[in-house]
Amino acid sequence: MTSPHAPALKQVVPAPPELKRVGRFTILRELGRGAIGVVYLAQDPIIDRQIALKTFNPKLSQIERKKHEEQLINEARAAGRLSHPHIITIYDANTEGGLTYIAMEYLQGRELSRLLAREHPFELNDIATIIWKVADALDYAHRNDVVHRDIKPANIFMVGENQPKIVDFGIARSPNRVADQFAQTNDAPYTLFHNNILGTPTYMSPEQACGEPADARSDIYALGAVMYEMLAGRKPFQSRDTEKLLQMIALKTPPAPHEVNPEVPEALSLIVMKAMQKRPEKRYQHAHEMANDIKRYLVKGRRPQKPKPEMEEDDGAGEASRPALKRFAWLAGLLALAGGAAVLGSRFLP
Repeated sequence: MTSPHAPALKQVVPAPPELKRVGRFTILRELGRGAIGVVYLAQDPIIDRQIALKTFNPKLSQIERKKHEEQLINEARAAGRLSHPHIITIYDANTEGGLTYIAMEYLQGRELSRLLAREHPFELNDIATIIWKVADALDYAHRNDVVHRDIKPANIFMVGENQPKIVDFGIARSPNRVADQFAQTNDAPYTLFHNNILGTPTYMSPEQACGEPADARSDIYALGAVMYEMLAGRKPFQSRDTEKLLQMIALKTPPAPHEVNPEVPEALSLIVMKAMQKRPEKRYQHAHEMANDIKRYLVKGRRPQKPKPEMEEDDGAGEASRPALKRFAWLAGLLALAGGAAVLGSRFLP
């Protein structure tokens, strides 16, 4: 008989079995792990090549897996319809033995975010070339009706000699994605809050910051924000307070990159500021327009047309800023109800 004063024994939870095989793929080793997902290096025995296999963390319960399964399937459907040298290639996706997985191109390199965090130096022409290639990839995706909606340095993987690959299409909008009917009726909650999948809002467009649907021009804004960070050495907007950060994105205009870093050519700075215009109709309307301006800079050093200053960035005091303030007030209230920054939580992988 156990004494009532004896210390309670901790319940021992057995460790999940180590995966040896998923579908037809043989697991070789783990490449990365997050709270929700794991990426393994695996071997495809049929084609005899190594692939990256993305699936769920074995520690997740069946209920938790079901909750996040939509995001994984959406990633496979969105990226799987694309074939471009600067977009990760999806080879296969399936559910077998209760486990959903994606088999994709095995990339050897580093996320752009890690390189920037280590203050990895990029030459100005290298920055222009990288962004040009990403813009070209986005233009291809947009022409195939796929909007990424989460372009940021963590989702640009650098391989070889400054060769970028767009990855992580988990919240992309595409014609064949899961929950299309919901997205067409009210996209804003899905974009910001569905399954806590968006992460940091630093690279969100003003319309996303105001809780409005994101289209291809939101991807262009986000790419402009990435280019800004690479040129200026800092993010266009920074704040630990999520609501304040969203307000800055919605209403403020950052100093141009060449004003922060005098070594930046004004021609490149103008491209960034046009991509980051507050109003979508004043940005590049298609990613190939941004790519063409960068290409002209690289080839001839020609300057793009300087965008006209906007009236919507005057600290909220001007008449023209009222629509943006009204839109932002809606989002601020939603953030407060949802617990603020907590709803902008974990990604599928870190």
